[in-house]
Amino acid sequence: MKITFCGAAGTTTGSQHLLHVNGQRILLDCGLYQGHRFEAHEVNCSFPYFDPTGIDTVVLSHAHIDHAGNLPNLCRKGFRGNIFATFATRDLCQIMLADSARIQESDVNWLNKHKKRQGMEPIEPLYSVQDAERCLRQFVTINYQRPMLIAPGVKLTFLDAGHILGSAQVLLEIDDQEDGKHKRLLFSGDVGRGKNDLLNDPEPCDNIDILLMESTYGGREHEVPAGVDAHIGQVINDAIKRRGKIFIPAFAVERTQQILFVLHQLFEKNVIPAVPVFVDSPLAVSATEIFRLHPEGFNHRVYEALFERQNPFGFENLTLIRQVKASQELNDLEGTAIIIAASGMCEAGRILHHLKNGIDNPKNTVLFVGYCAEHTLGRRIREGEKEVPILGERYQVRAHIEKIDSFSGHADHSELMEYFSRIGGKKEHVFLVHGEANGSQALKEALDTVHHGKIEVAVLGREVTV
Repeated sequence: MKITFCGAAGTTTGSQHLLHVNGQRILLDCGLYQGHRFEAHEVNCSFPYFDPTGIDTVVLSHAHIDHAGNLPNLCRKGFRGNIFATFATRDLCQIMLADSARIQESDVNWLNKHKKRQGMEPIEPLYSVQDAERCLRQFVTINYQRPMLIAPGVKLTFLDAGHILGSAQVLLEIDDQEDGKHKRLLFSGDVGRGKNDLLNDPEPCDNIDILLMESTYGGREHEVPAGVDAHIGQVINDAIKRRGKIFIPAFAVERTQQILFVLHQLFEKNVIPAVPVFVDSPLAVSATEIFRLHPEGFNHRVYEALFERQNPFGFENLTLIRQVKASQELNDLEGTAIIIAASGMCEAGRILHHLKNGIDNPKNTVLFVGYCAEHTLGRRIREGEKEVPILGERYQVRAHIEKIDSFSGHADHSELMEYFSRIGGKKEHVFLVHGEANGSQALKEALDTVHHGKIEVAVLGREVTV
């Protein structure tokens, strides 16, 4: 059996790992690479390490765009096999892939304006909304802990990863025809922190021989523990005293719903006054509706609330916004308000318009509640740049910049070490993926002190035999 690392090796985006086993080619994830527009489009347009027509099966860990976002392009270029995913992942992909298609069109329009000025040929979007819809027809959905044969000698089982709704660790039980050995391979997908306000903890797994493990937060610890804490209340109360707005760039899926859940608790406990809250993202509004349809993904507390006819993601002073006109009217809103909008990395979406209109106002606050990849606008703001480009113009950063990583859906360094300790078996081959170089190396060095198997940092384009 061979594994080729086709993405998310040395970076945290574009997850793609190809298994060659028993004459089959099984692709684990098919995510979009995210970064500079020109570079990202070139990387995502082609599949340099494999021919899409030669892929037999795709197994999808979860719906985030850096794991699922290039599936419509894969299908458009000739992949005709099954895409295995959990029920919630499929439902979230229905809205997220269509939204991604619209972003592709917007980005290409922007790129083509620059290409026209330089006398260069225009380019096309990676895929259309129709491509996204057709891709969904190839999904085959199965629940957690329901083993299914997906290829000769290869059995798939999804285990809860506790990262977002529907997220899964991918367990493959393989009877390798080449060497006659039985092997258990676990692909972690993205690992949740545990003790999540909404989701279950990541499930442990035994008797693993080969582990592909994410390393996003290798070498780094989240500033504060997971869960509700006084920090967010303090940030909001300070902004209220300044009579400013609080802009929260947030991923439309899971992060927005988690923030709504926490705000609900803070309002009920009178930690913060009942200021207006706006979710300004059609995708987040749709995702919130999907969340209520999937009780199987929630921890006991939220599960019981759903069946007691309570809405854990809604409260009286909350307004959900879909229409562009209503979004634009927020620019003229006076007084304090909390505005939650995508994208979490500030690379697209309505958050850009809110930042454009408010980032230079010292009364306002920009509150980051999640990870921002290298080269993204969110990373530049988080790291303290005093002037940033937004929608083609440069703006002074005068707003207060706050970071609360307790909302992160990714396990930090210590939590990844704990996750590793709960994976049983010899773990003869461990490959660290989905991490920037320094983070993956830091995690490798820490794991080397507690594990005697072979631990390697995955290298983009490298093929290994296991």
